Amino acid sequence: MELKATTYAVDGPVATVTLNRPHRLNAWTGRMHTEYRWCIEQAESDPAVRAIVVTGAGRGFCAGADSQALEGHVEKGGYDSGIRGELANPGYGVRPEFDHNFAFHFGLTRPVIAAINGPAAGVGLVLACFADIRFAAVGAKLTTAHGRLGLPAEYGLSWLLPRLIGLSRAQELLLSSRVFLAEEAHALGLVHQVFPAEDLMPGVYSYAHMLSRVIAPSSLHATRRQVYTDLHRDIGSSVAESEMLLDQMTTSPDFREGVAALLEKREPNFR
Repeated sequence: MELKATTYAVDGPVATVTLNRPHRLNAWTGRMHTEYRWCIEQAESDPAVRAIVVTGAGRGFCAGADSQALEGHVEKGGYDSGIRGELANPGYGVRPEFDHNFAFHFGLTRPVIAAINGPAAGVGLVLACFADIRFAAVGAKLTTAHGRLGLPAEYGLSWLLPRLIGLSRAQELLLSSRVFLAEEAHALGLVHQVFPAEDLMPGVYSYAHMLSRVIAPSSLHATRRQVYTDLHRDIGSSVAESEMLLDQMTTSPDFREGVAALLEKREPNFR
């Protein structure tokens, strides 16, 4: 695919997807949506990739839906996704609940880390929330945005945000569509760490490489799958599956290497 609204790069075990419309603060379009899913599929299919970083070019992460696209919805009298070609479906086929826009992140096998380098509004905040881990630059502005446009909460954010930060806090952000900064997001538990702007990407890559270096890929995969599947089931089912996985994974090369590294007091070398 010819990438016009994103870039994709791999450095060792870490893939980076960059939203690349800096002149529009990386505002979301149908083209960007199509390319983003293609990029994620490339990372998922690359056996060398163990973690995925998502960020934005320039001053912004993603300023939400492009204002020109919003104007087009008004002129057309309804919503138009702007997607014209066939979409890649990374993460699909795991559970029916995951086979939807953005929810497909729950079906991925690699962890996704959002590096929120600047404004994240509307669908931009949705994208960040569907990441497993979020880091942000000092002063980055976040907002659900939809209320100011007369729209509903987008792409499952009404389901996801309460599970990330609690119902009461999420409700206030969803109902008010107010702007809040990265520092408040950190206090709410939405962002895991805030960095000075110049330190954000080095900090994110350090974390991504740490995951890739010391955590078994099989464990990352299994743990993600457990967490997102457990959102849809009871505690007994969760315990039963964890015991089944324990039986399976204690026969794996990753387990043998992890135990050897522990006993030899060294970092593991997972293949």
